[in-house]
Amino acid sequence: MPDRPYNVLFLCTGNSARSILAEALLNKIGKGKFRAYSAGSQPKGAVNPHALALLRRLGFETDDLRSKSWDEFAQAGAPHLDFIFTVCDNAASEVCPIWPGQPMTAHWGIPDPAAVEGDPKDIQDAFRQALGDLQRRIELFTNLPVNSLDHMALKKRVDEIGNTLRQDP
Repeated sequence: MPDRPYNVLFLCTGNSARSILAEALLNKIGKGKFRAYSAGSQPKGAVNPHALALLRRLGFETDDLRSKSWDEFAQAGAPHLDFIFTVCDNAASEVCPIWPGQPMTAHWGIPDPAAVEGDPKDIQDAFRQALGDLQRRIELFTNLPVNSLDHMALKKRVDEIGNTLRQDP
């Protein structure tokens, strides 16, 4: 294990919902072992209010969450990234910046809860579903023996996690 937490960047196009949820989850679940960030290729400039409300209701720290460009993480002085996970299909198909240090990447696509319209209950359910799916993946990820797996085995495991959804009771 490095002498610092592993840095993980969650990418989504707008960086307003899914990647924000993932950042908050990993910073809570992986505290001490992982440090999470989020960014977008075309950031909305504001965090989705439904994402913020859900995180606050569940006791997550939200003061530092903001919608930002992935360019911040490709510049000199940015944190060294160990892992980059795309959480939306659009971001997965875009041409990403060149990331210094060749971080391990995987696609963990989640349906966009911000795209749900209509009944407030349906919108809340979509955000809870996205949070639950991300939480399941992040719990699996944080339990990996990251420092003892070889590169190929670790890559295989993080790819497999991208196909895992939460387990409903």
